[in-house]
Amino acid sequence: MNRSFLAFLAGPLLCMTAGAAPDPARSVEAINALIEAAEPGATVMVPPGVYGGSLVVSKSVTLDGGDAAVIDAGGDGTAVEILAPGVTFRCFTVRGSGTRVEREPAGVRVQAPDCVIEDCTIQDVLFGIDLKGSSDSVVRRNTIIGKDLESGRRGDGIRLWWSHGCVVEDNTVSTSRDMVFWYSEDLSVRRNHVESCRYGLHFMYSHNTVLAGNVLKANSVGIYLMYSNNITLENNTLINNRGASGYGIGLKDCDGIVVRSNALLANRVGAYIDNSPSSIDSTGLIESNLFAFNEVGILLTPNTHDNVFTANGFVENEEQAGVHGRGELTLNQFSRDGRGNFWSDYAGFDQDHDGIGDLEYEAASLFETLLAHEPNLRLFVHSPAQQAVEFTARALPEVRPDPKFIDPSPLMSPPHVVVAGLGRTKPLAMGLCATMLLAGAAGVLGALGRSPGLSSNTEPAQEAAR
Repeated sequence: MNRSFLAFLAGPLLCMTAGAAPDPARSVEAINALIEAAEPGATVMVPPGVYGGSLVVSKSVTLDGGDAAVIDAGGDGTAVEILAPGVTFRCFTVRGSGTRVEREPAGVRVQAPDCVIEDCTIQDVLFGIDLKGSSDSVVRRNTIIGKDLESGRRGDGIRLWWSHGCVVEDNTVSTSRDMVFWYSEDLSVRRNHVESCRYGLHFMYSHNTVLAGNVLKANSVGIYLMYSNNITLENNTLINNRGASGYGIGLKDCDGIVVRSNALLANRVGAYIDNSPSSIDSTGLIESNLFAFNEVGILLTPNTHDNVFTANGFVENEEQAGVHGRGELTLNQFSRDGRGNFWSDYAGFDQDHDGIGDLEYEAASLFETLLAHEPNLRLFVHSPAQQAVEFTARALPEVRPDPKFIDPSPLMSPPHVVVAGLGRTKPLAMGLCATMLLAGAAGVLGALGRSPGLSSNTEPAQEAAR
């Protein structure tokens, strides 16, 4: 076998290597020629290789890259632009968009309805997948990695504008700005994983949508809904979203919201609610969610009204529920049909063993009240100082604040919530986790007590204790 023939066979394989530069002999014009030769509705298999330039698809075909075709825009403009309806674009690697924000360069931009973008890897792009006027389209099983830029200069990983009836599912997005949905209704947004972005899922003026099974991790904000109505959030996991806002879920001026069976763990604020619902005749339902180990479990503005909280578990949040500013939460209900919520700091009992506490739960912590006015006191959370303040409030009722709200039917156990990647949480597991945290804290205190630098202070105290 002669060397020239071997080189011919090896050429495409070399082009397929990670980071390979486009072959000067290969450009997207080769793909355009295949599209021109195909009938509408046909499937076009693109040979392996790295194709340089920007591809424009103006015919309704299925383009299949076979997981071996790469389109590299070379850092200029949008890599792939789809202008024909009914196009399917699958199994490509797309990379190297431009960076000029005013042009909004993207990996894949779709400006036609009924299109499918699936099983693609889109990397080193300003915007990832951008749909404009692309109703009834599908975006699924794509991996999108933005450019290595400061967060304020990044584009959105997935963006929908005026694109109704779309399905966005099983995508992985990282190092981007948001997954954002503008003026788009009747969407299904399921099982997406968004990490290290600004807003995981961001909705504005987008109604009648289901968000289910998504994982929002280590973003500034997990899910934020603004001016969007009739949205259901179910079985989502929101963990460690701790930016400047740090909300797991944020709701602003939204009506008809259902938040059910979500896990909100270790966020700065589990759920923030601002004037939602905004209409007098609307009700919000927050049901069977797990709020655990957040700095604040739920944070509401004083004008927030007509929300029903039932069967939720509030477990070891530094502040279980707070008011953003002065006020009470009495315009909201904290039980429904005789079922309230589980509060890990509830000190009551259940003498008749019906699972409902015999005493009501009052959110009247003096330390939490002080913390709302002076956030720097958070330094003393879980310290003896906090315990001393709460002891003083119990001993001197005149300094005890009025309750922010009352749960008349507190539950004795938290709900069972499926946490993505962790399986089904149980009260025993939660208790074990809390025990481990306490044991770790005790170990740290023990180590400090054994520190030579502290021995002179601790020994007199030990002597006094004896």
